[in-house]
Amino acid sequence: QVQLVESGGGLVQPGGSLRLSCAASGSGFSINDMGWYRQAPGKQRELVATITSGGSTNYADSVKGRFTISRDNAKNTVFLQMNSLKPEDTAVYYCNVVYRRFGSTSRELWGQGTQVTVSS
Repeated sequence: QVQLVESGGGLVQPGGSLRLSCAASGSGFSINDMGWYRQAPGKQRELVATITSGGSTNYADSVKGRFTISRDNAKNTVFLQMNSLKPEDTAVYYCNVVYRRFGSTSRELWGQGTQVTVSS
């Protein structure tokens, strides 16, 4: 059984920073791509950033230069460092992982979501 646990959300003032973490637990699997998505009330879920097993990254234009995605393969964990936060960054942030159970096919898994609120 593979599960994702997200942490690091909270309330921060404009211009502040937060660091989100998403850890995959279990055994007998390997992770391919990892990413972060976000969803604001009344809006569709949108891609924020992705990172491949080889370390290649991709960012939405709205966060490029402010957010940094990284991963610790030994701990099966993906991070999202968010700097210079703006009120429009307010959303529930979801971790997404594409993994393969040894001897099986690829699967996709979503985290439970963590609230990020940017407000004075």
